[in-house]
Amino acid sequence: MTVTKYSANGNDFVFLIAQKKEDRSALARKLCHRQNGVGADGLVVVLPHPQYDFEWEFYNADGSLAAMCGNASRAVAHFASEKGISKENKAEFLTGAGVIRATINGLYVVSDMVSPRIIRDDIQEDGRNWWLIDTGVPHLVAASDTIEVFDKEQARALRHKYNANVNIYALKEDALYVRTYERGVEDETLACGTGMVACFIRNHKEGRIPDTLKIHPKSGDELYVSYEQGIYRFGGKVSKTFVAEILI
Repeated sequence: MTVTKYSANGNDFVFLIAQKKEDRSALARKLCHRQNGVGADGLVVVLPHPQYDFEWEFYNADGSLAAMCGNASRAVAHFASEKGISKENKAEFLTGAGVIRATINGLYVVSDMVSPRIIRDDIQEDGRNWWLIDTGVPHLVAASDTIEVFDKEQARALRHKYNANVNIYALKEDALYVRTYERGVEDETLACGTGMVACFIRNHKEGRIPDTLKIHPKSGDELYVSYEQGIYRFGGKVSKTFVAEILI
């Protein structure tokens, strides 16, 4: 089997092209295994679609399906454009959360995110006020005095209590700094697109930030989230790491 590995600011994915849907949970676990497989946070299967450029199936590293992944949406747009599946500089594709439209400019890709839904803004846990926001997948987000310390045991407990990804953020000068514990990976990742967008949405709704802002995940990379004409846009660079054959 030939697969392609991409990294989107430290959030890494394996891509493959298929012609029909099937249960690929076991394949995702094998390919995403850091020691015995390719190693990745998720598997993206690109499938044909009669209306859009393509449809995807997204699997977390543990084999569970996820409706949406912001960083993978940018990486798959670049992958599809390079493969000729979509147009040279644009991609329109179907995810479990809805249709994503992306613009590709070299390695810089901007995705129009699905419409978010604020589920709750009144959760009190461990002395913090948490918002629960669905940006394609659910995210708990809370402010933190320091971004250098992230209690993963606490995050793991909240992830299971609310069945959501868990994010803390700090607003410093002209940027948001975000750390995320991702369900399906069951650990902190170097970056999470839907998590960064959820943190932006909370701060934007609270009037703390302008319509466009730099965001830095744990990887230290610089990304941008903006709010334009009712659409949240998420942009940053992606990189194709390698193409390889793997024996299954």
